[in-house]
Amino acid sequence: MLSTHEPWLLSTTFFLSLLGLSFHRTHLLSALLCLEGMMLSLYVGLSLWATKMTSTSSNMFPVIMLTMSACEAGLGLSLMIATARSHGSDNLNSLNLLQC
Repeated sequence: MLSTHEPWLLSTTFFLSLLGLSFHRTHLLSALLCLEGMMLSLYVGLSLWATKMTSTSSNMFPVIMLTMSACEAGLGLSLMIATARSHGSDNLNSLNLLQC
């Protein structure tokens, strides 16, 4: 069962990761870690929601989201490696969309 603190804790975790993504955008790795924090808070929320539901179809939502977040993490890391190889660092300030 969900207690009264868990929805507040999950939304706080999500918005702290969102604040980290918006304020600490110097390196691509820190942006990816903030995105992972957001996805993990959504995953925990969906998992707790699926335990409250009695239907079997709601149990697949956390698995689908975990699969999507693993694909997002793999794509993000490959983009970080590609930009580090082509630009020499993962600083987001040095990347310019007009030069790529």
